[in-house]
Amino acid sequence: MLGIKEIQEIIPHRHPFLLVDVIEELVPGVRATGYKCVTYNEPFFQGHFPEMPVMPGVLILEALAQVGSVAMLSLEENKGKVGFFGGIDKAKFKRKVLPGDKLKLECEIIKRKGPVGIGRAVATVDGKVAASAEMTFMIG
Repeated sequence: MLGIKEIQEIIPHRHPFLLVDVIEELVPGVRATGYKCVTYNEPFFQGHFPEMPVMPGVLILEALAQVGSVAMLSLEENKGKVGFFGGIDKAKFKRKVLPGDKLKLECEIIKRKGPVGIGRAVATVDGKVAASAEMTFMIG
């Protein structure tokens, strides 16, 4: 299990843009599973939307990408590097993510070639899919 400090040793994100609280499972270069505990105090809820707070879909995808980056950057040859988005395909949103939700973030790397990897990512709340996508990671 990796906490915030260990996550920050792998990826460069910091508050308020670090969207992963804990990594529960990690197989470097293969898969990672993490969690984001969504609270009403998240800065994005001030404007999205004050009367009906909903976590923006792009931030759910970003949280998934951060978990995928932990998987990719945990490989010995990628330590100290940064993961960038190369693309997002097949993104789907199935349910709202609200304050109080515990967002489970899973990313499995399904293809790797040099500094590029493709991950299949799924975000769930209470076992129900909130979002899914295929993401391309570029390590630089």
